[in-house]
Amino acid sequence: MSRIGKHPVAVPVGVTVSVDGQRVAAEGKLGKLERTLMREVVITREDASVRVVPRDDSLRARMMWGTARTLVANLVEGVSQGFTRRLEITGVGYRAQVQGNNLVLQLGYSHDVVYPMPEGIKITCPDQTHVVVSGADKEVVGQVASEIRAFRPIEPYKAKGIKYEGEFVLRKEGKKK
Repeated sequence: MSRIGKHPVAVPVGVTVSVDGQRVAAEGKLGKLERTLMREVVITREDASVRVVPRDDSLRARMMWGTARTLVANLVEGVSQGFTRRLEITGVGYRAQVQGNNLVLQLGYSHDVVYPMPEGIKITCPDQTHVVVSGADKEVVGQVASEIRAFRPIEPYKAKGIKYEGEFVLRKEGKKK
């Protein structure tokens, strides 16, 4: 029995969830999200919750049970609270700023890196060395943060580059004579 899947997803006040077969739609103060879930599970809407149960007792249905429940929970949490991913920039002369609808990064290249903001994602820079990516869809927020990090991943010798907040960098020792 799935430890995650057996718990129903609580729907907070101000969020409406509609279930139509395998399609789940959630609407709240941060927008509207929809997702089509796998056919191995059955989604039912109860009073103030959504319950996910496996369609049969197959191995695949039991594997998808917890996954489907987590996807529904992410939809509900996304439209009610949203998701945030924070990035830190380390290095002399490395900085970030938001100009209009673009994130402009100076990362030691001969040119500035310009990253256009995707639809539904908000990128802010509280200061020049921090970038905050926020939005309703957890998957898109994580993907955008990963793409920004990929412009200059943290390197292990001087720990220069872009890293997630709280990420541990294993430092390496430099050359010996």
